[in-house]
Amino acid sequence: MNASERVVAEGARRRRRPTKQGTVLSEQLIVETALRLIGEHGAAALTVRRLGSALGCDPSALYRYFRDTDELLLAVADELIGRTLRTWAPAGDWRGDLRDLGLRMHADYLAHPQAAMLTFARVTGRTHEVRSVEAILGVLRGAGFPDGEAVRVYHVFVDLTLSFAALDASTLVLSEQARNLELQAWPDIYARQPERTHPNIAAAAAVLVAEMGRSGYPAALEMVLASAAARLQHVRPSPPAGA
Repeated sequence: MNASERVVAEGARRRRRPTKQGTVLSEQLIVETALRLIGEHGAAALTVRRLGSALGCDPSALYRYFRDTDELLLAVADELIGRTLRTWAPAGDWRGDLRDLGLRMHADYLAHPQAAMLTFARVTGRTHEVRSVEAILGVLRGAGFPDGEAVRVYHVFVDLTLSFAALDASTLVLSEQARNLELQAWPDIYARQPERTHPNIAAAAAVLVAEMGRSGYPAALEMVLASAAARLQHVRPSPPAGA
């Protein structure tokens, strides 16, 4: 798409006539179609020609909704965030709430690994992302973190989650043969290292084989939450004397 193309105002975007497939275009339909095509074709899906073909419309009609493919990609990123938010609600325990949110975010990104790799580092500035920032800061400030600490914990929590999502997604998009070769390296190579030359690997071989075949995100998340909890004990304002 050309960034110089004019985007039609929100209220005038709806197509008056259905597409060749009998559907009426909307921003949500375009985003969902783009997300599906990214899953099938990766970044190559983000062309007006391919999207127009999938939607059964003239590619130029997409300019009524998005200025260019980058704006569409940001909308896809925001849709992934929205899907997580629709299944999560804080229960009042900040540590449990962030654990639940983080695991849901990670799982939702891995359900769309190609899109995860394309969007994990983007700041959308769109509705769902704004809601997520507000919600996470609310959990942290409600727990007693001063604003500066709340923002730092938010920053680490989100970057950790998205980084692991991209890392784990990069494995999922490998061919089945490549994934199997990587997994087999632990029992076939590392677990067979002799104690004489590699005593540390040999001592931990069974644990390495069991651990390295799964994501490190849950353990990393627990480490971050434990560190944040310890930090909270130092930065939480003391109650007034006599309270």
